[in-house]
Amino acid sequence: MIMKTQNSKKSLREEWAIVLDYLPHGKVDTNAMKYGNKPIVQLVGTSYFTLLEAIPKDENIEIGERVYIGSGKREKIAHILGRINYDDLTASAQRELPNIVEQLILENEARFVDFFNKAMPINTRMHQLMLLPGLGKKHLWEILEERELEPFKSFEDLKQRIKLIPDPMKMILKRILDELKEEQKHYLFVNRD
Repeated sequence: MIMKTQNSKKSLREEWAIVLDYLPHGKVDTNAMKYGNKPIVQLVGTSYFTLLEAIPKDENIEIGERVYIGSGKREKIAHILGRINYDDLTASAQRELPNIVEQLILENEARFVDFFNKAMPINTRMHQLMLLPGLGKKHLWEILEERELEPFKSFEDLKQRIKLIPDPMKMILKRILDELKEEQKHYLFVNRD
């Protein structure tokens, strides 16, 4: 859980990313001309959902592939060009993003269930859980009471114990996509620094 406000300065680095799109001839816009016609990949980080552009080492890279982007020796990525915004993604990358983020949530279910177990108040009027789309005060209080009795073990456990709660995985997915698409006052899952 990140829980950062707009003014936070803590920088979080990605070690791994998933390829959202591969542009074999680079980008067409004028800002990208400084890189010539070099191939570019658009990526989403696996830990903090950071959107990035990078130059691959060769053409042998596929959409949906997990690639190492950390500070050690990289097999597939020559270097990272930098962070990008959601609007900088190609249409193809924007279409791939929800499926890949959903896959990352499911692969790391324990991390996101832990969010329900450990989420805290932001201030006297707002709780982190209330930032999830579709979760109101009634569900908030039920979650707080149930997690005191026993921590949640899975999304399914959460759905069984909290009656009529929207799908927890879909709430997290929507929140992550919202954090990627537009400026937020509070970030729960996405690193935008």
